[in-house]
Amino acid sequence: MPFIPHTEDDVRAMLETIGADSVAALFDEIPASLRCPPLEVPEGLNEAAVGRLMHARAAQDGQPLCFAGAGAYDHHVPAAVWELVTRGEFYTAYTPYQAEASQGTLQVLYEFQTMMTRLTGLEVSNASLYDGASALAEAALMAVRGNRKAKSHRILIPRSLHPAYRKTVRTIVHNQGIELVEVPFDPAGGHTTVAALEAAAGDEGFAGLVIPQPNYFGVLEEVDELTDWAHSHDALAIAVVNPVALGLLAPPGDWGDKGADIACGEGQPLGAPLSSGGPYFGFLTCSGALTRQIPGRITGRTVDLDGKPGFTLTLQAREQHIRRSKATSNICTNQGLLVTAATIHMALLGPGGLARVARASAANTRALVASLTAQPGVEPLFDRPVFHEAALRLPLPADQLLRTLAANDVVGGVALEPDYPELGNALLVCATEQRGSEDIAAYAEHLQRILEH
Repeated sequence: MPFIPHTEDDVRAMLETIGADSVAALFDEIPASLRCPPLEVPEGLNEAAVGRLMHARAAQDGQPLCFAGAGAYDHHVPAAVWELVTRGEFYTAYTPYQAEASQGTLQVLYEFQTMMTRLTGLEVSNASLYDGASALAEAALMAVRGNRKAKSHRILIPRSLHPAYRKTVRTIVHNQGIELVEVPFDPAGGHTTVAALEAAAGDEGFAGLVIPQPNYFGVLEEVDELTDWAHSHDALAIAVVNPVALGLLAPPGDWGDKGADIACGEGQPLGAPLSSGGPYFGFLTCSGALTRQIPGRITGRTVDLDGKPGFTLTLQAREQHIRRSKATSNICTNQGLLVTAATIHMALLGPGGLARVARASAANTRALVASLTAQPGVEPLFDRPVFHEAALRLPLPADQLLRTLAANDVVGGVALEPDYPELGNALLVCATEQRGSEDIAAYAEHLQRILEH
């Protein structure tokens, strides 16, 4: 169907109806510094000329080297992923309520869920959530609902977890009587210790413990010890994991003696480009015992009357759609397009390819840290192993360094002081498989020049 723009008369009539003077007035709460003027295209240009114009304007943003991570990662996405995802069958697919009309969509969800359970080592996966932060909020709600041994509505949440995740979880669960107890990180290692957990737990008990792997600083946690400690206190272990890291690290289902009970995280590293921050998707898996607590839907594989394989929605709460007050969750969603991209991405890479991506990312980060810490006054902030990002202490304010690097087309990392003022001049840097030795050398040269001046 062709796009039919509103005429000037249409726009004027709509503005009069809602009582606005202009279209610009609808966006007056957005600061002027953040508004972009309309993209004016001269009249009479052919397709080739418009293409050149668009490329020229896009080039004005530059093509900076990206050394920032903090939850969104610049991984290579094979060209085949989005060539397939943007086919009409996937691009315009609707929620698969009618199994007979949605076999392709249902199979994608089934394959995605199968891959995620294998990746996390747990038994059940839903069809995705809005993002990693809201997935963790759902995991916290699941822990309180599903933990029959604990009467507490308290969740222990490490301060080394992503700040945005902590804020999102608090926003979603605080009105439901759930208390989030922040646990400090070890100042030398940047990780969570059992001693800190003991102090935070007190005598009141708790329903769940959040265990990030790696944590916001890129530091690897002692997940086996933390999982067993949670279980010894009749609490559920909630893993927040980077799916690429699971190409190398033990899956949550293998943590400790019994494995984590719930695993969640951000799926962006699996085939989604950075895209200025979205759209992304969250994943959520759990043990079989918690199946009835998982939000969203589960797709299953079956056979029809003729013995032919088919797919259907095996488990979903009817209340999710028509009796919202009775629903397990009212914020869960199915990011179907991103899930399709992730499924194709994982199928193309396979277990070996994912492991190679993880191994290359970890190696590049080690090389980056070695190169940057060769500069005077720059040193690692923590003394524990990291995955593919690391925190560095700087001899100058991080925001000042980042501004100068940005002027040289380098996204140098993420300043830690706004969220962790006690860390002072600290910078979180990241290197995925996309950043080679020449990129790292260029960053180090810029840093050296800045420090010398």
